[in-house]
Amino acid sequence: MNAAHVAIEPSILYFGTPVVLLSTENEDGTANLAPMSSAWALGQVVVLGLGAEGQTAHNLRSRPDVVINLPAPHQWAAVERLAPLTGRHPVPAGKPDGCRFEPDKFGAAGLRAEPSHTVRPPRAAECPIQLEARAERVRPGVSGGFVIAEAVVTKVHADPRVVVPGTDHVDPAAWSPLIYNFRHYFGLGPELGHSYRSRTPRRVAAG
Repeated sequence: MNAAHVAIEPSILYFGTPVVLLSTENEDGTANLAPMSSAWALGQVVVLGLGAEGQTAHNLRSRPDVVINLPAPHQWAAVERLAPLTGRHPVPAGKPDGCRFEPDKFGAAGLRAEPSHTVRPPRAAECPIQLEARAERVRPGVSGGFVIAEAVVTKVHADPRVVVPGTDHVDPAAWSPLIYNFRHYFGLGPELGHSYRSRTPRRVAAG
């Protein structure tokens, strides 16, 4: 029996979205690395929702190259080390209390910068999946506090352990994104089934 629904007013609406780390290029040629959890794919385009005053949005307006790094669940602590940091100096007024300027984001996260093939910003070497891309459109969101970037992916790098051998398919049984669920970090649970469009179907035991 379903319980009656109640009307609520949550402060945020991160109802289970993947975490990504965005690598962009600063004005001086150094790299910025920032976590975000508003990213979704449309074919070969990844739509990114960013705070309008952050360094990533600032960079993409002038230098549209970006790497969309996808961390694994066990890397949540590296993501959280980046959460209170900003690449902007002075710290924008809209940033949460406790946020501080950090020029070396890769070092602060404990991640290694690895050269990209088609874009200028580096990849986060430890992330199992990395998408090199170019933000072809960056526009304000309706609220004014965010920008929306549409990034066309130019190259995909994947740890071979998450790829179906002999194919270009990511193995969904071997790969799990890091999920941001109402400001808590999770990985995926056991597989429940697959879409009829899947090219990597597998048998799933009945519950």
